[in-house]
Amino acid sequence: MPYYQTWEEFARAAEKLYLADPMKVRVVLKYRHCDGNLCMKVTDDAVCLQYKTDQAQDVKKIEKLHGKLMRLMVSKESHSGAMETD
Repeated sequence: MPYYQTWEEFARAAEKLYLADPMKVRVVLKYRHCDGNLCMKVTDDAVCLQYKTDQAQDVKKIEKLHGKLMRLMVSKESHSGAMETD
């Protein structure tokens, strides 16, 4: 399970994975204080996407994507065009 090197590639792949099958996708955030690393993992058991950072400015990006995915998960409307509007 390699880590993505750029945030843009990871965010695009995570959104695509979620929209492909919303019922199977899981999102995990893990922070290791001793290393100062924040890791975000998006998986559907067949594909696993990971992004790790120790930069403070990336935390806002991760928070924004995580919030976007959570809003999609709880919304009752169709998931087809929801990601393009944000």
